[in-house]
Amino acid sequence: MASPNSYKLSCSIPGHEMDVRGLSAAFFPDGAFVSVSRDRTGRVWVPNSSPDRGFTEMHCMTGHQNFVSCVCIIAPSDTYPRGLIATGGNDHNICVFTLDQPQPLFTLKGHKNTVCTLSSGKFGTLLSGSWDTTAKVWLNEKCMMTLQGHTAAVWAVVILPEQGLMLSGSADKTIKLWKAGRCEKTFTGHEDCVRGLAAVSGLEFFSCSNDTSIRRWLVTGECVQVYYSHTNYIYSLAVFPNGQDFVSTGEDRTLRIWKQGECQQTIRLPAQSVWCCCILPNGDIAVGASDGLIRVFTEVEDRMASPQDLQAFEDELSKTTIDPKTGDLGDIKMEDLPGREHLDEPGNRDGQTRLIKEGQKVEAYQWSVADSRWMKIGDVVGGSNQQTSKKVNYEGKEYDFVFTIDINEGGPSMKLPYNVTDDPWLTAHNFLQKNELSPMFLDQVANFIIENTKGHTLGAAPPSAADPFTGSGRYIPVAADNRAGFGADPFTGTGRYIPGSGTPTGAPVGVADPFTGGGAYSSAASRQTSTNIYFPKTDGVTFEQANATQIMAKLRELNGGAPGEYRLSEEVLGSLEKLLVSVCDPCASEQPTTEQISLLWKTSHWPEDIVFPVLDILRLAVRHPQVNESLCGDTDNGVALCNHLLSLMKPQARPANQMLALRTLCNCFSGWRGRALLLAQREAVLSHAADLCSVCNKNIHIALATLVLNYAGSLHGQPDLEAKAQCLSVASAALESVQDKEAVFRLLVALGTTVASDQTAQDLAKSLGVTSQIAKYTSVTDPAKVGECCQLVLKELQ
Repeated sequence: MASPNSYKLSCSIPGHEMDVRGLSAAFFPDGAFVSVSRDRTGRVWVPNSSPDRGFTEMHCMTGHQNFVSCVCIIAPSDTYPRGLIATGGNDHNICVFTLDQPQPLFTLKGHKNTVCTLSSGKFGTLLSGSWDTTAKVWLNEKCMMTLQGHTAAVWAVVILPEQGLMLSGSADKTIKLWKAGRCEKTFTGHEDCVRGLAAVSGLEFFSCSNDTSIRRWLVTGECVQVYYSHTNYIYSLAVFPNGQDFVSTGEDRTLRIWKQGECQQTIRLPAQSVWCCCILPNGDIAVGASDGLIRVFTEVEDRMASPQDLQAFEDELSKTTIDPKTGDLGDIKMEDLPGREHLDEPGNRDGQTRLIKEGQKVEAYQWSVADSRWMKIGDVVGGSNQQTSKKVNYEGKEYDFVFTIDINEGGPSMKLPYNVTDDPWLTAHNFLQKNELSPMFLDQVANFIIENTKGHTLGAAPPSAADPFTGSGRYIPVAADNRAGFGADPFTGTGRYIPGSGTPTGAPVGVADPFTGGGAYSSAASRQTSTNIYFPKTDGVTFEQANATQIMAKLRELNGGAPGEYRLSEEVLGSLEKLLVSVCDPCASEQPTTEQISLLWKTSHWPEDIVFPVLDILRLAVRHPQVNESLCGDTDNGVALCNHLLSLMKPQARPANQMLALRTLCNCFSGWRGRALLLAQREAVLSHAADLCSVCNKNIHIALATLVLNYAGSLHGQPDLEAKAQCLSVASAALESVQDKEAVFRLLVALGTTVASDQTAQDLAKSLGVTSQIAKYTSVTDPAKVGECCQLVLKELQ
């Protein structure tokens, strides 16, 4: 017979196909709750009247394009008397549902990365936290304010009952108290990522962390109590109505029930990660785990599962396997383990664990105060053999370590085997690739390996001394080109003018460097240097090469077949040719005239199917100081130029126009007025450019990467975190689809320039997953500059 204060399984609720990541009790119907999962759905569960006293799915909500990470209930209002359901996901969005419709009532957009936590307050206020390091306050379908201050992902938020007070907890190990959008106080004490927050009252709150502790705080800043019992990451908290007792769940496979400041009961589950919990109106506890099941536990005997179901639950638990190096067993030593007779001695606290030898196996047991007996909770991976060999068996091989890695939003914890002779970064990268996990965790996984293997690492090769842009031994940003601007065709590298075509496979190796027009880049693995020659690159990279003769020939050809209203006179063609010569030849005696610039602007609005040679002239012309001032200096003219080029960059537009528009924007950075214009129009320009990431055209990708690089250079040394975040975001998105190594290289230089000597930008980049995303390029040797630059970026982000 269960003791009056012990919780037992009430029911197990199948339905989700993947990890259950969030739970929240609903206002309606009575006793209902909502769950969300990595299977991209949310589900409303209502109590049923069947003998098993379980729950029935009321309806399934869809709307997210990726994993659903969190859920909360928005209180009933006059407009929505049953309340609303808000869910946050890996698609960066928040979907808001009614309780009876499967599709969102509306979607809140604004976060730039995963929305991993939500909390609701008075008057329909919604607070969200994201991997983009911010929390946002929403009201009436609009973002009212953005709370900025954390330097890593915001994993937890809560709105306190006191109006205007909000809390956010972050992977930067801090908790911040916000009032009216301003940070009033920062709480420090946790030694690792803060994963959960729960309000006790308007003056007190709980926090939990990856450091295995739970803390109780006063809003004035004092930590009044620290609770220890968990042996691994703690993911969630829920407080009972009395404001004193609470429950917690974590990576040690447990639900723990805390009363009067002590862990009164420990319930182990047959799932590695117990992600979330909530307390139902009747006092029962619902938990969601990595096995896709929701389990409800109760201390009311009438609501407990049948003896057969309780035994089945215990049997399932006993068949699980435990890795002794995960920390799930606490600090128990494996040497000199006793036999089964050790279980004849009663335990002295609920949840106490013991290991015994049973033949060639090692079994784990947990003491149940409620049942006054030892319950088997699993077999220890590797058995007794690992005690003598000091090796861990995994998938038929022996390893020095087999870690359990917390995958966070990527899924349930998984095993990572490691030998001390392995490279921790390569091991982490291969682990994420093998399991098709988000690359954002590489930094976290690799550092975990290093910290838990006494810092063993393999030395990196010294970087090359070759200039990444010119191939020469010394870095000279945008070295002057003494030749006239009539070199190889910018698209093909040959003498034929075909916009958008690739470089022929038979092209000579020594094609002009794309940054300066100088000599070809050659591998420089044999050179040595102690300095970083790749970034920061703060001067604009431009597209210089052109063949004026062929551009004009193509323009005249297309003009002959142009519609009557667009056909140019020979006089106009002559003016455009003079303009082209004057902007290409630095020794030209004639300067561009106002009339020529006006004609160029007018002609750039030719029909899209014939405009590309005009855009090529525009691309070359904006490098000239006079043209740059005329087209970019005046606010109205500048905005009109940007809008026109952006219209040519639409995803459905012609590739040649897309590429030339991007190249024109890049060349605008050659003058300070063009740079100022593009910084003012940054959000729109980079947003449109990002839409071209998925276009399969290497010339477009190189131009896109160059644009991001130029923005990064212009922002270097500036405190504009939002602008740098957009650069990082676009670069990250581009690296998902870009294959061309030159484009990859320029994106790496852009990343390095953005984070160089900027700790905040570095933290932001790491929280966005940049480290893991670029790790695969460290081994690239052709061209060598890609691998060398990547290693330097990773070093900057350590």
